[in-house]
Amino acid sequence: MEYNERLAHFRQGRLNPFDRGEEEGHPEENTLPRHEVRAELFSETRTQSVDRAMDLGLTEDHFSRPVDSFVASDIEQLQMAIEECKRLILELPENSERQKDTVVKLIHLRLKLQELKDPDEDEPNLRVLLEHRFSKEKSKSVKQTCDKCSAIIWGLIQTWYTCTGCYYRCHSKCMNLITKPCVRSKVSHQSEYELSICPEVGLDRQDYRCAECRTPVSLRGVPSEARQCDYTGQYYCSTCHWSDTAIIPARVIHNWEFEPHKVCRASLRYLALMLPRPVLRLKEINPLLFNFVEELVEIRKLRQDILLMKPYFLTCKEAMEARLLLQLQERQHFVENDDMYSLQDLIDIYSGRLSISLTEIHTTFAKHIKLDCERCQAKGFVCELCKEGDILFPFDSHTSVCHDCSAVFHRDCYYDNSTTCPRCARVTERQQDEPSDGKAV
Repeated sequence: MEYNERLAHFRQGRLNPFDRGEEEGHPEENTLPRHEVRAELFSETRTQSVDRAMDLGLTEDHFSRPVDSFVASDIEQLQMAIEECKRLILELPENSERQKDTVVKLIHLRLKLQELKDPDEDEPNLRVLLEHRFSKEKSKSVKQTCDKCSAIIWGLIQTWYTCTGCYYRCHSKCMNLITKPCVRSKVSHQSEYELSICPEVGLDRQDYRCAECRTPVSLRGVPSEARQCDYTGQYYCSTCHWSDTAIIPARVIHNWEFEPHKVCRASLRYLALMLPRPVLRLKEINPLLFNFVEELVEIRKLRQDILLMKPYFLTCKEAMEARLLLQLQERQHFVENDDMYSLQDLIDIYSGRLSISLTEIHTTFAKHIKLDCERCQAKGFVCELCKEGDILFPFDSHTSVCHDCSAVFHRDCYYDNSTTCPRCARVTERQQDEPSDGKAV
């Protein structure tokens, strides 16, 4: 029987795949009866299902899609692994790292199970691998490059995916070859920069292999060119290092240098995801930077003033309705502290953009408190030392604030006064007049 005719009969259900030997006149190729062959196949699958199910919840690469299609036993193993993860989550300590990792694996197992239960779609819309969450791209005309093989992705004839976490792009055929976990998971678990400038350890310490894919590399370019990442200090092959450039946090903090340097693909994605995260405490890392960069001193003063304005807005109905604090929603840390910075903050300070925008917001906030809102005006202070002048607020540039009672005075009056704060003196006198047991004499 011709191949096309046999294929047509098989699709119509008129040809049994176990009848191949009899159909072609070779009965010796199928010595066992049909029911015994099938029983043997399924018995081997069942004996391995328990062991494989336990491994599904613990290995890192089980989410990759194999070349052959899944059978019913694979779905059963995933269901068993899901139940095992549920049990582990209940037994592990609350908020522990192992419990968090197990919860992530449970989510991935459920996504994989959902993928396997949809047999009608050749290429699923969502695939999970090494904490990547790949989404199938629908664009056909955009020219992209595969992060795994460095080849062009032809969207018209090739299926390709993008990780929704770290934006890793690759062909569908390259997904089973991926060995690098999602960078977003590293950002979630390790939100710290490398603060040493290009911490090189030497190509010999890397055994003359790429730091990521372990491909042999050499400074002479034989068999592959070794390219150094200025962020990690390690050497990579041309597939893992495309000579992309990025601003290095260590060079910014120590030298106030914003010149982009060459980094590998993994470092490029990591730095891009870390860019808006406020993880740099400058006064601890390099406090001398404020002595040489005037823009940093200006921004620190504006941030301190905004923190002094925040209590006014939290107790003002009009300010809450106008949502004034939401003007800083892109830099939420500005209304929480005055010493944490993101790399994006430092880049904007260097370019001058942050000073302009923050000054405008500072002016809007001060206008509401001092001019527009009567309730906020009523919370101002009168200088008790000279008892003259306008109403004072703690964020005014010509005022000083008592560290003990938060009373506000003119700066000149406060430093010229040789006595203690009048408000603190009244509080102390009142406490001395009260009986120690709380009863009237």
